[in-house]
Amino acid sequence: MEIKERKKLIFRSTPWIVLIVLFFFYVDLLLENRIHFEQRFWYATGDVSGSGSRRIVEGQQDVLDSLLARLVKEDRRNFEATGFACNSEIPSIHCVVDRPVRIDAGTMTVFVPSDHPPAPEEIAVRPYARQEDQVLMKSVSPVKILRGNLSAPACKYNHRVPAVVFSSGGFVGNVFHEMNEIIIPLYITTRMFQSRAVFVLENYNPKFADKYEEILSGLTSHDIIDPAANTSVHCFPAAVVGLKFHGHLAVNSGDIPTGLTMGGFRQFLRETLNLKHRHVAQIRRPTAMLLSRRTSRRIINEDEVVTTMQELGFRVIVVARAKILSNLKSFARLLNSCAVFVAAHGAGLTNELFLPDGAVVVQVDLIGLNWAAATYYGDPARAMHVRYLRYKIEPEESSLLKIFGGRDHIAFSDPKSAFPVEVGKEVYLNGQNVRINITRFRHTMVEALSLVRESSPL
Repeated sequence: MEIKERKKLIFRSTPWIVLIVLFFFYVDLLLENRIHFEQRFWYATGDVSGSGSRRIVEGQQDVLDSLLARLVKEDRRNFEATGFACNSEIPSIHCVVDRPVRIDAGTMTVFVPSDHPPAPEEIAVRPYARQEDQVLMKSVSPVKILRGNLSAPACKYNHRVPAVVFSSGGFVGNVFHEMNEIIIPLYITTRMFQSRAVFVLENYNPKFADKYEEILSGLTSHDIIDPAANTSVHCFPAAVVGLKFHGHLAVNSGDIPTGLTMGGFRQFLRETLNLKHRHVAQIRRPTAMLLSRRTSRRIINEDEVVTTMQELGFRVIVVARAKILSNLKSFARLLNSCAVFVAAHGAGLTNELFLPDGAVVVQVDLIGLNWAAATYYGDPARAMHVRYLRYKIEPEESSLLKIFGGRDHIAFSDPKSAFPVEVGKEVYLNGQNVRINITRFRHTMVEALSLVRESSPL
């Protein structure tokens, strides 16, 4: 009897013993891999008050050079010889240095000691991914890169990882521009460093830094340097000035640095923002969010629109308050719980990034905004594995009909040539509201529900 009891005890304990052994084996494996990577990547440095000299552990420079070379599109041989390259592609520009540099944060000058060129060379870069917009670029301060046989100031701080210099100037405050021109290009440029890079954020905007704190922390494990608050001279083993841009809300696997995908970026967002749903099939009840606008591009008969969605079986969430939209983490979680996202054309549609795979975004496509609607939100949605439906309004649904008198007016028949660009923006983007045709809209929402049901047994 006693032997049987012992056998039972051993049998019951065995699974727990196996689990404990596996746990410690996994931890040991993680630590081994981490140490192995850091032995290859980390730089050993001297005192923070030193002159910037450093000894490099064997193999580390090769690893860092290989990573940085991924950001160089053309003339790799010249980059290998000189340690410097600038990639200029509209609308972005970024420069890569795989040699030790010193950054004077007070003047935002990057000193690159080099025998190439023989005479000192100066390059000015505005580190923002909208180089083609001259008005916008005035709000982005330039970074001066000095190369050659020159005298550089002594370092106050030595860093073991590369610097990445970029700006939070530009159209900060608009979620489309924040994601399109800063966050996604930052992910593209720095993901390969596995959080081992120091961000030097020019035109530092505290509201931007607070709003995207989780995302920034997911890309760097180091404190962000605000040049206006820290005017010291910093030494780095390498640097990137500017960010790589792949296109509007785009991450392209074939563009440098190759191998990144929009799916990978969306998974990164899910992890950093703790989003629950990866696929729409995980959402039990069909929930639709309507993004309500209170100024331009307002849906005048919004109550009818909401009633229609409810009659079709949707649980409807109407979001209008700026306070909700500005809290990125909580709003992303709310939208991630939805199967359908309905909004008139505008920056708010950028939040389609947080929808689960297989969800449906319905864009209310207004008069004169067809190209922008497709380019900024329609095409990117498909790359996100989000279904895209376009509710294209008729002239009779637009408030512009009363202004221009009839649907034969050039404002409707040929919006591209109706007005100069800036005037057209005011007319179509800032001067247009819509009264949706409920019968037509119902058909669109029936299609949206059908697409959701294809992906999920609701």
